[in-house]
Parts: sequence; structure tokens; C-alpha cells
Amino acid sequence: MQLTTCLRETIFTGASQKTSLGWLGIASFGVPEKLGCANLPLNSRQKELCKRKPYLLPSIREGARLGIQECRSQFRHERWNCMITAAATTAPMGASPLFGYELSSGTKETAFIYAVMAAGLVHSVTRSCSAGNMTECSCDTTLQNGGSASEGWHWGGCSDDVQYGMWFSRKFLDFPIRNTTGKENKVLLAMNLHNNEAGRQAVAKLMSVDCRCHGVSGSCAVKTCWKTMSSFEKIGHLLKDKYENSIQISDKIKRKMRRREKDQRKIPVHKDDLLYVNKSPNYCVEDKKLGIPGTQGRECNRTSEGADGCNLLCCGRGYNTHVVRHVERCECKFVWCCYVRCRRCESMTDVHTCK
Repeated sequence: MQLTTCLRETIFTGASQKTSLGWLGIASFGVPEKLGCANLPLNSRQKELCKRKPYLLPSIREGARLGIQECRSQFRHERWNCMITAAATTAPMGASPLFGYELSSGTKETAFIYAVMAAGLVHSVTRSCSAGNMTECSCDTTLQNGGSASEGWHWGGCSDDVQYGMWFSRKFLDFPIRNTTGKENKVLLAMNLHNNEAGRQAVAKLMSVDCRCHGVSGSCAVKTCWKTMSSFEKIGHLLKDKYENSIQISDKIKRKMRRREKDQRKIPVHKDDLLYVNKSPNYCVEDKKLGIPGTQGRECNRTSEGADGCNLLCCGRGYNTHVVRHVERCECKFVWCCYVRCRRCESMTDVHTCK
């Protein structure tokens, strides 16, 4: 608990914004490029990069939006549902971090946030390159003029240049460990850097090949193929699976990060694994100090045995049931001429909420 408290203080002090995800506040700005780099919630390194490449601001905003949206989607039925903190909704734009306790806790949730946000930035920047929205990147030119004549296909079209997206994500998000003081800071920062990279690797791993056939009467005598990124939803599912199988690491860094359990330390840690230092709280009960809302009042599924089921989501406290009346138009028919006639239908639905 002492480690978590120390890390939490480190993240939220003004000078330490370099380790936080304050840039996610850009998602709430309609047109961030109109404000200019100096007025956006970026740290000093990010502002410098922004000044050199202001045309990337729409992609940065879209990357933040993608990451936040996918986090909420993947955890919508869990005790921790990736909701932003109350402070972030009431404070001036960019003044409060979107995620509170989870950003600095060193937990599995911290790992997922960093991974999905880094992946979102890769995805949005790469997509913008392929769309021709930027001059310094476009399609992946390394695949041009290649292929296999004997197998009847060649590279063509516009392959997504994911390497540029990964390069920019590293440049924008990764802060060198050598510039950090304090053992606890270095452990958390090393963990965050690793999880950033795990998010990028998820985008690269799910690259797929699409092809189009050419030939007489659709004979597919020759195929033109190109590489494309998967949907971000698919990337989110992969990262959620990594979250479920994340690895707890030691809070002491030597030459490299090691598993916490001594009898497992010979098992290597891979660059696409998600890592965490501290165990997660149960998120069952409200903790205003940490910004944990608890699950009281959350809607649950009475018949489900999964995470969204009333037994798990309500943490054994039980649930309340109330009836909701729905009124909607139904059995609509077109009447000549010229209007639509509908019936007014009512239905009653049981809604269950955690006590």
C-alpha cells in the first residue's frame, strides 16, 4: 500500500505529468489544432513534437477517442468499467486526468489503459497515413513490386504503414527511464513503457492480408494483395485477453523486469505480455479518496454467471428489481397516400440493479 500511495503522489504532481496520460484530454476538444500546441494538455516533450508536426493533432485526438471508447466497451460489464473520474468531468479541460487511481496504481487496469491508448495512437496515425492526409507518410512502400509470380499474386494497393504509426507512438508516449528519479518511479515507468509497447505489438500482430482478383470472368488469374490493420475492436479483444492473463512483476528492477513469484522467474516475459506490480482492489465498494465509484446502482443480469451477473457484479450484496415500462411505435404500415400509421405498443421489463 505504501508503494501505491507513493506512486499516486508522483503521477499527479505537476512536474510528473511526463509519466501520465494527460494527453487523453485532447479527446474532449472538438478541433484541437485551433487551440495550438501550447494550450493542450500535453507534457513538454509532447508539445515540442506537436509544434514540429501540428498536422498530426487530429490523429492524436482520434487515437485518444479510440482508446477510451474501446476500454469502456471491453469493460462495460465488469466491476471496473473504465469510466472516467468525477474530477475529470468537473475540472477545466485538461486540468484533471481522465483516469484517477488506475493511472498510478500499477495494477492490471493500469496495464490495460496504457496498452490500449498506445494501440489507439498507432491505429489512428497509421490510418491517417494510408488515407493520404499527411505528407511525410503514406502507404507502406517496402512491399511494392514484390509478390510471387508462380503463385499468381503481387503486392499492390495501399498497405498500411504500421511501422510509422508505431514510431510516432513511441516518440509521443515513451519517456526515458534514465530521466526518472526514485526506485518506485522507475518500476512504474518501466511497467508503463512495457505495456505501451505491448499495445503497439497487438496492432502489428493482427495485421492481415487482403487481396483482389483480376482475370477473365472473375477467374482470379492474378491477385493484387495489400496489408491492412484489423478493426480496433479486434485489437481491443486481444488486449483484454492479455489483461486476463497479465503477469505480476517484482517491484525491484535489476537488469530487466522479472516475475514476482520466484519459482516462475525462469519463464521469460514477452514484449506483448501485459505487466502489473500491484494487485487490484475489488472495486466493489465506493472509495472517494481513490475515485472508485463501487458497483452500487449498476445494472446487472440476473440470469448470467459471467462478470455482468448480479452475483459477481454486486459482490454478493444482492440486487433490487424494478419494472420499467417501455412505450414505442410498432406495426407501422404505409397508407396511400401518403403517411405511415403505427400502433402504440407497451412492454414491461424487469431491471436489476446492485444494492
